[in-house]
Amino acid sequence: MARFFDPPAPKPQLPSEKIPKVYNAMRWKVFLGAFLGYAGYYLVRKNLSLAAPGMIENGLLDKAGIGIAMSAVSIAYAFSKFIMGSISDRSDARKFLVFGLLLSALTMIATGIIPYSPANPGMNIAIVFILMLIVGWLSGMGWPPCGRIMAHWFSQNERSFKMSVWNTSHTFGSGSLGLLATAGMTFVVFCGVPAAQSWRGAFILPAIVALVIAAVCWWLIRDTPQSCGLPSINEYRNDYSGVKSKVKDTEKIPFKTLFVDYIFKNKLLWVIAFANAFVYMVRYGVGDWAPIYLQDTGLMSPEQSNLAFSLHNYAGIFGTIICGWISTKFFKGRCTPPNVIFMGVVLVGTLLYWQAGNVAGLFAEVGTPAYLSLAKGLIFFALILVGFCIYGPVAMIGIQALNLVPKNAAGTAAGFVGLFGYLFGDAILSKLLMGSVAQHAGWQVTFMMLAIASALAVLLCALTWKSEKTVTE
Repeated sequence: MARFFDPPAPKPQLPSEKIPKVYNAMRWKVFLGAFLGYAGYYLVRKNLSLAAPGMIENGLLDKAGIGIAMSAVSIAYAFSKFIMGSISDRSDARKFLVFGLLLSALTMIATGIIPYSPANPGMNIAIVFILMLIVGWLSGMGWPPCGRIMAHWFSQNERSFKMSVWNTSHTFGSGSLGLLATAGMTFVVFCGVPAAQSWRGAFILPAIVALVIAAVCWWLIRDTPQSCGLPSINEYRNDYSGVKSKVKDTEKIPFKTLFVDYIFKNKLLWVIAFANAFVYMVRYGVGDWAPIYLQDTGLMSPEQSNLAFSLHNYAGIFGTIICGWISTKFFKGRCTPPNVIFMGVVLVGTLLYWQAGNVAGLFAEVGTPAYLSLAKGLIFFALILVGFCIYGPVAMIGIQALNLVPKNAAGTAAGFVGLFGYLFGDAILSKLLMGSVAQHAGWQVTFMMLAIASALAVLLCALTWKSEKTVTE
């Protein structure tokens, strides 16, 4: 199996007159493949968030149990992204991405068809936890090969904007998940599943779409320019900026050098890793819990909350692109300034979301439909505002990680930063802690936690303002 993932050997270089046309076409193809592939991973990662309200209503799980089960994805993904990052730096990106997506989709289908018993919720938690662990581990095969693709096919001085566009793939995937989940719930009922178990469609239909995407990615993606008979991206664009490696781009860096010299001794990488933890806490603390919070408090129906989930994620597409454009246009590719600006707006949006929910609850109690509709509109606006701004820093921190190491250490650096984001920010803070707090202390305390996390993210991002400029120029 290890030999199966070995990267393809470089091919003899094409005649010089053919290189520009082939290079341009291949860059479009691999970019589209990486975009669709990573979007596909998000069709089979957060499905539990959308199925959870139905599972809670049927007595299969409670909020604390949902938090435990959802944390499995984040825990496994945190370690997988780090480990798979180092493996992907030594593997064929095409095979790596497609194989992981295929298995993820099949696992999610299994989650949707397994029978669960309301008489044994503890067993339900255990089953879903194990399945989500598998999904989380396989999800780690998504970002690292995409990072490898972007590092090898796009040079340093164009990467911030190109990667910000590519990074909208996960917001596109997450947003589409909300719509596909709603369609899936209708579809399974049409196929004869009892309406009370319509939540199963949130697992099944998105996974089927992900299988189709895996097939398309196999056709689109190629590993490196050299494997297609093309020169390296540095040579093609005459761009030799960025961190230099002691070995060639196509060679493998020894594990000791990779982890010690380029990762653990990189102080700036540690700072953005901690910042990433708080960014991810807000990212998933707001997004993943939105359908559960909005339905648990009676503020919205399943269809309305799924729509809010989708709009929150779709807004990130535009925000991420604008964040990358700001980085390239005004800060010469630096990531820190837009991170600070956007996370400051996230703080405002989080506070608005919190208070809009409180106001909507008050209007629902006193029975004023017109004002309740207005408050719901504010909830939609706040979720869209947070979604618009949160995914820019998510992308920029990932780009910072790539910019701070050589290309053949890109996957490992991304995995290291992702480890902090997914393990500490997502699994521990936004899933385990928030699930327990929501169950025992209520939603008000969880919103207070999200506001504090937003402020800490702004502070940590600001700490890299000067040092980032020194390192990357």
